[in-house]
Amino acid sequence: MDLGSFYEYCLSKKGVTEHFPFDQDTLVLKVGGKMFALSSLSQWEKGEPSVNLKCDPERAVAFREQYDDIKPGWHMSKVHWNTISINKKVSDALIKQLIDHSYELVYNGLTKKNQKEIS
Repeated sequence: MDLGSFYEYCLSKKGVTEHFPFDQDTLVLKVGGKMFALSSLSQWEKGEPSVNLKCDPERAVAFREQYDDIKPGWHMSKVHWNTISINKKVSDALIKQLIDHSYELVYNGLTKKNQKEIS
């Protein structure tokens, strides 16, 4: 997966916006003003891309046990976030599923009013 594919896949979801709230390197993708994906642009340039994605706590642990390239979220809540190394042993299909899961968790946590505005 390249940066363009990752970026386009995330932006294809309803209501997604991009931000750089921390610095000019960390791309933050939000739905309803809440983060669901974070990635360092310089890590993509170095050929070592990764993404932080929100995950159900039980699933997060199961993924970490199954894949060496899925670790507790770097600089995030280790309970609710995973860091996934891209272009290693985690398939692009699974990365897309994890992006979908993160988006859905955040979207479902929004108020009904916010959800309606996005849909």
